[in-house]
This record gives sequence, C-alpha cells and structure tokens, in this order.
Amino acid sequence: MIYLDNAATTMRKPDVVIQAVTEALSTMGNAGRGSHNASLDASRIIYDTRERLAQFFHAENPMQVVFTMNSTESLNIAIKGILEKGDHAITTALEHNSVLRPLYEMEEKGVELTIIPADRQGCIDYADFEKNIKKNTKAIVCTHGSNLTGNVVDIRKVGEIAKRHGILFVVDASQTAGVFPINVQEMHIDILCFTGHKGLLGPQGTGGMIVKEGLQVKPLLSGGSGVQTYSKTHPAQMPTALEAGTLNAHGLAGLRAAVGYLQETGLDAIRKKEQALMTRFYDGVKEIEGITVYGDFSTKERCAIVTLNICDYDSSEVSDALAMQYGISTRPGAHCAPLMHEALGTVEQGAVRFSFAHFNTEEEVDAAIQAVRELAAPEDMEE
Repeated sequence: MIYLDNAATTMRKPDVVIQAVTEALSTMGNAGRGSHNASLDASRIIYDTRERLAQFFHAENPMQVVFTMNSTESLNIAIKGILEKGDHAITTALEHNSVLRPLYEMEEKGVELTIIPADRQGCIDYADFEKNIKKNTKAIVCTHGSNLTGNVVDIRKVGEIAKRHGILFVVDASQTAGVFPINVQEMHIDILCFTGHKGLLGPQGTGGMIVKEGLQVKPLLSGGSGVQTYSKTHPAQMPTALEAGTLNAHGLAGLRAAVGYLQETGLDAIRKKEQALMTRFYDGVKEIEGITVYGDFSTKERCAIVTLNICDYDSSEVSDALAMQYGISTRPGAHCAPLMHEALGTVEQGAVRFSFAHFNTEEEVDAAIQAVRELAAPEDMEE
C-alpha cells in the first residue's frame, strides 16, 4: 500500500514511538493514583511529556500544557471555556468542523459569530479580521493550515492583530504541529490546540492544548483527578483544572518519544522533505487534461497536501479506484470542512486529497502521478 492520507493520521510512526508505547503498556500504572513505582513512573512520563511539549512550542510553563484525546476535544474546551452569551467571535471559512460546530453551538447560546470568507483558491484577506472586530469581540479562532487545500495561515500576523485589540487568539494546529515551527509567545497565541496523531507522529487518542498563564478557561468536564477528593468542585489549578479522569498515559509515552524524534530529526528537514514530495506530485498532475487542483500553490510554504478532482467524477469513485486498482490510500469527500468546499465549489463532488509525510518516497509519488494520469483517461474510469 502507498499511504497518502497523512493529513488524516500519520500511519507510519517512528520505531521509538512504537517501542515507548509497548514498554508503557507493560510497566506503567495510573498517574497520580498511588505512591508505588508503577504510578510514579506514569506521573514522571506524563510530566516529562509536558516539559517536552512546552519546550517544543515555546510555552512559559509546562503546567500550562493540558492533555486531551485530540484537537477536537481541545478546541471544544477552548471555545466553550472562554466564550459566553453576548461575546463575539471571529473565525474563517477554512475551518474544520472541530472549530465550526462548537462555535455554532455557542452561537445558539447567544455568542455572535463572524466567519471570514475564502476565495476560490481557499485564501483569506487578513484585513477582514480587523474590519470585523467589535467592542464585544472576545476571540479569534482559526486554523494554522487548511486540511483541505493545504494553505497555511500567517498566524503571527493574526496574533499581532489579536494582541493589538486585546482579543484572545485560539489556534487549531492540527495540520501544522510537528511540521511548522510554532512559538506561542512570539505568535501571541493564547490557546494552542493540537493533536498527537498527525504531524507530531504520536499515537491516536493523544492531543492537548497550551493555555497562556493567567487565562481562565472553564472546564468542559469534571470528575476524578487524584487530588482534593473531598471537594465538591473540580480542582482549579492547572493542568488538573482541564483534565478530568485517567489520562492516556500509554499514548502520551508514545507522544513523548515522538517529540524527541522530531527534535532530533529537525522540523526544517521534515518540512523540506514533505514539501518536495508535494511539489513533485503537484507538478506531475497539474497539466493533466481533466484535472482540477485546489489551493494556492504560489508558495511552497504550505502543508504537504494536494487536493484534486478528475473531470466530473465523484471523488469517492476516484479514491476507490486509486485504492483498489493501484493500492494508493487517499481521502475523498468533504473532509469535515464544509465552508471550504462551498468556497471551492466542490460541495456535490467533494475532492480527493493526497497528503504526504516525510516517510513517503519519490517512487511512491511517481506511482501516484501515473495512477492519476491513467484514471484521467476516459476509458479507465469508465471501466
């Protein structure tokens, strides 16, 4: 199988990640639930993971690193934890449903919502952020990289706008964490939401958020924490305030190893390799008759994603043909990004997404180019 669905999850993990999870499964107990070695080992691994992530994203304090299952949980905590009735929030048409749906829920509860539009290339106008700021604007919530087009948002620029107006800035780094450098302090990010199973190369079921010191976020969940058992309310200190119940310590052991791998390998090297593979594929398919490619390719500083359609064929039909005839894994359909498909004009057809990781090879890319070329020939799809 040629796996080109890395924007959904990176299936190939570094060996150190697999080893770390395997070892954790046989040695670790429940962190914070005992003074025996198995429990203490889990606590040490979890804290060390916080420290590594704080360093990785340039956070001030490891205790501001909160662990969740994924970006979706992180974004729900962030959005529902800072917005209240009467507030105004700004987001963009580039967003995944993990941003849009919580915002729509808050809109039903009295939060005013403005969505910055995107053009036919999936690009936004940064001036639209300031144009839509009001007296009651509480937060800007936006993605760092589109999971559909691969377009990257200049979050430093958006962060500067937010800081200038005293607005909270929440970033969805699902597609960029582990590939693009992110400095939460320099980029003025108040809450960074990330998942472990994509560019961070960790296991599924891991993720988190980095909350700026001093910012109070209302917890989404309450329950067991291992401390303050006799209190009727959930502990208020970070990170316990936003972490209820047993953490996925086994997965976090893998995420800890993954961050170590990324630091050792270097983000620049990883990003350069992925973008080279993406460019090779884009250059190989863009001139094929019947192919429509979506997104802004005027810069190589973008996520390693190429999304396309072949003539008027349904994207699911094309993706199925790629899998069954060529052994190539891609993602068709709507990609949980409804407003982006509206902007691109692909609501009915969907689109086929090819997404690359640094574990992919040029030979795999060339095989994918050839497959697209053959499928674009009318007789091939008709068969």
